[in-house]
Amino acid sequence: MTGAADQPDGPTPGVQAHWLVGTHSGLLVETPPGRVPIVRAWGPAPVPGDDPAASVAALTPAWTQSGVDPRVDHDLLPRQATGFQGSPAVRGSFGDGTGWAPEATDVTVRIDDDRLLARVDDVDGGLRIHVEVAIDGHDVVTVRAALTNLRGRLDPDPTDPTFPVESAGLGRAYGVAGPDDYRLDAMRLTLPVPDVAREVLDFQGRHLRELHPQRHPWHVGRLERVNLRGRTSHEDPPLLVAGEVGFAEEHGRAWAVHLGWSGNHELRAERTADGFAALQAGEHLHPGEVVLAPGQTYVTPVLYGVASTTGLNGVSDSFHGHVRARTNHPDTPRPVTLNTWEAVYFDHDAGRLGDLVDAAADVGIERFVLDDGWFTERDDDTAGLGDWALDRHKHPDGLRALGDAVRDRGMEFGLWVEPEMVNPQSDLFRDDPTVVLGRPDGPEFRHQRVLDVARPDLGAHLRRVLDAAIDDARPSYLKWDCNRDLVAAEHDGSAATHAHVRATWALLDDVRAAHPGLEIESCASGGGRIDLGILGRTDRVWASDTNDPVERQRIQRSLSYLLPPELVGCHVGPAVAHTTARATRLGMRLATAFFGHVGVEWDLATTTAAERDRLRAAIALHAEWRWLLHGGRTVRVDHPDPGALVHAVVDPAAALACHAQLETSAWARPAAVRIPGLEPDAHYRVRRLDLFIDGPATTRGVPPAWYPDGFATVTGAHLAEHGIALHVHDPATATVLLATRTDG
Repeated sequence: MTGAADQPDGPTPGVQAHWLVGTHSGLLVETPPGRVPIVRAWGPAPVPGDDPAASVAALTPAWTQSGVDPRVDHDLLPRQATGFQGSPAVRGSFGDGTGWAPEATDVTVRIDDDRLLARVDDVDGGLRIHVEVAIDGHDVVTVRAALTNLRGRLDPDPTDPTFPVESAGLGRAYGVAGPDDYRLDAMRLTLPVPDVAREVLDFQGRHLRELHPQRHPWHVGRLERVNLRGRTSHEDPPLLVAGEVGFAEEHGRAWAVHLGWSGNHELRAERTADGFAALQAGEHLHPGEVVLAPGQTYVTPVLYGVASTTGLNGVSDSFHGHVRARTNHPDTPRPVTLNTWEAVYFDHDAGRLGDLVDAAADVGIERFVLDDGWFTERDDDTAGLGDWALDRHKHPDGLRALGDAVRDRGMEFGLWVEPEMVNPQSDLFRDDPTVVLGRPDGPEFRHQRVLDVARPDLGAHLRRVLDAAIDDARPSYLKWDCNRDLVAAEHDGSAATHAHVRATWALLDDVRAAHPGLEIESCASGGGRIDLGILGRTDRVWASDTNDPVERQRIQRSLSYLLPPELVGCHVGPAVAHTTARATRLGMRLATAFFGHVGVEWDLATTTAAERDRLRAAIALHAEWRWLLHGGRTVRVDHPDPGALVHAVVDPAAALACHAQLETSAWARPAAVRIPGLEPDAHYRVRRLDLFIDGPATTRGVPPAWYPDGFATVTGAHLAEHGIALHVHDPATATVLLATRTDG
């Protein structure tokens, strides 16, 4: 929905304004003739009869003294040439030192339905910038921009603007930059937010402890997160939320941005001294990483934004709807997966693997994935990466034989690969040390180096290697790993992270095109490469290398702000976590994995019959309720106990909720568990799923009054407002509740 209006007789003659509207929210954009569009409001959609020009007039701010004349508007391309004193959209210059403060001498704007495209020319400077803003039916705003060097060939004729494509080979040094070459240092996408946004939520982490939230008051100045890891990163994930004071899961106005880029990035929340606030995101470029010759174009990654009036649950509602509407979103039930890593590690003994295949089939596994260790020299992580020759001692009958055995037991077969990496202890590196990004004698990271994937001969080599492995083993699934950061990634002395990301994306696209139906998981030491850019060519992510359910509860909760549960690999591990050495009970481990793309990472040969029975029952229950778990609405609850996390997946017909007690509570009794999001007037029968309950803890004290009956029947309004009482809440335990509608 768009709207435009002129007000020749109104308080602001000649105002041109438009609403770009999704379902519940929209962007009020002013499009002054000959100027860059200005976002005057981003929030709830207009009511019927709203006059966008009148709204712009009402929101056009006063201009104070001690500033340049005329007023400086915070438009979609903030520029120093206008007197803007915050972070500019573009930083860079031509080889002769000019072009560092682009002008907007010719602006063409086109609005089609819910999309705005502006072409901004600096006629004298020789630069052209495109900015595209759109909003979809799930209220996700997408923003992208492009910068083209047209020095000496700029045509100022304002023809209908068309968004360009990025020039091939960017990120490669093509020679010494000349005076007409443009060195781009930064190109940032900007979305202004209202004055009420006074707090910022961002996320920090590390390997095995990803996505931990942290809050900051938002004063005048800049809050900035910069990722220099070369992949999306465990430490600085590209997600940032601003909101009114006290915004939470279920209430408050919030504005979230995510950058769909699998490399270095910048996120910032900036409030200038005049009070204007904006969220910015863009690729972080190393010096000289993108140099545009005349005629070349750079295109930014896509910024995804959401404005919510219902807190963080509203943010995830929009992101999940957008992600599920993608054309490449998986449209088949997500298979319950067993991954061999923590079961056997590098010990690929044929007999042991055969036993694991049988045990997996017996408990109901639907996809069996052979992890690292299947190729030559791969008895540990110090050697073998890069050669990808099958180890015939470990697999004398070949991978196809193992794959056939898996398929004969009714399961899909998957295979682990790490194509972007090489061990110095490999034939590939020994034959040609220049295959790596950076100096051949540069630093190792996990005993490996990063291949120069953007080098045409290496890109072709990797395609041949992957095609051969896929044709031989016939997997329906690849676990694609990336187990190190890009440290000093360069080609011929020039920074090459941008080129590597683009080449990796292209390699993934080529593999998918050559093998229709093949699914790919994005793994990067767990959660090191999770973004909507990589998910444009993969089918799930591995949230973290830790299967410790206490750690996983927090990680998966934060990841749920962006991704729906069917895309997030969540595995049941052994009683003592291999990563943290924490011992937890089976019910807690089952409940934590149950609410994602469930799997197993456990040597089933070491399990008891009782453990296998419970695992089999959990897998069967997951299959029964997969329609809800992978298609319902995810809600997180503002629970009063800081030592517990409560979340649910809801649908008008049913809900599954989890109360996970992570720490000892200050209270002797657990707080009631609320389940928001059900039909208020409908009645629901709520019962505790005993499958997730462990041992004698359930018999201590006097249980809630509804426990002897086994269920309670209450309305959806009651569950949302008052909740339902639980029994004990020992640390590292989980209670799963099932609510089913009884009246229609």
